[in-house]
Amino acid sequence: METLALGSQGLKVSRLGLGCMGMSEFYGATDESESLGTLNHALELGITFFDTADIYGYDEDGIGVNEKLVGKGLRPHRHSVQIATKFGSLRNQTQHLGYNGTPQYVKQACEASLQRLGTDYIDLYYLHRADPNVPITETVGAMAELVKEGKIRYLGLSEVTPEQLAAAHAVFPISAVQTEYSLWSREPELGILHACRELGVGFVPYSPLGRGFLTGTLSSRSQLAQGDWRMYNPRFSEEAFEQNKNIVQGIQLLAQQKGVTPAQIALAWVFAQGSDIVPIPGTKRVKYLQQNAEALSIRLTAEEQSQLNELAPVGSTFGSRY
Repeated sequence: METLALGSQGLKVSRLGLGCMGMSEFYGATDESESLGTLNHALELGITFFDTADIYGYDEDGIGVNEKLVGKGLRPHRHSVQIATKFGSLRNQTQHLGYNGTPQYVKQACEASLQRLGTDYIDLYYLHRADPNVPITETVGAMAELVKEGKIRYLGLSEVTPEQLAAAHAVFPISAVQTEYSLWSREPELGILHACRELGVGFVPYSPLGRGFLTGTLSSRSQLAQGDWRMYNPRFSEEAFEQNKNIVQGIQLLAQQKGVTPAQIALAWVFAQGSDIVPIPGTKRVKYLQQNAEALSIRLTAEEQSQLNELAPVGSTFGSRY
């Protein structure tokens, strides 16, 4: 597995990361033993970059179920992996409660994540969403203090604007920006991707398979399991399925021609957007993890990339992301 640098501060990760959110919540039933098996298989494949967040998974003890799972699975390999987690979004068992980017909360959230992960440092600590009531410079200033204390190694931001990134980077170097990016979510091309490259900040696309839509395995809402949050997502309405099906059909056609899966084509497109991009497709199953890893060897010609680009120009996908 190839490794590359995220940012210019020294963080090196595997070319492919693993999003762990679905192992604990959001996409139907979960199975801890299956998830731990998937984490182990990721290590066998050479994947070293694992992504979680404090709000992924909720039980009687509150948030942090996924951090506990990731910590449990990776603890024997702690010094050979890079764990990324996030803070700043608030929730209870059933709903989103807002954001908190105050300096006091930064320290509180970090301590809680360290405890749940069972580690004394976090490799990459993201601000999950900027708090509209707190200047991002104040939040990042508090995060920088945690770097000086040795509790986190590198700073990241999630779903920020180019202006927010520039302001934050001026306070303390940002190593990575995470945002949704795929063939049907190409908005980063309008600004934040360029801003990252100008500042030497790594780019980490989440949901590079369109939350499963681009894999060609979903044709209607009826296939979604009970409790799957996509039932409430605008892009997974019946109307959206109909309006966006041409994207999947185009991916499927190219996949057939190349003898690979649609998911591998969608992921190969993301890889082709630059060697400074580290996608973190999420899965809780070994089968799909293996397929994702194999996408690294797929090469798209310029003609094939152009063909895919024409399927879903920036802003053309039907339905909002949230």
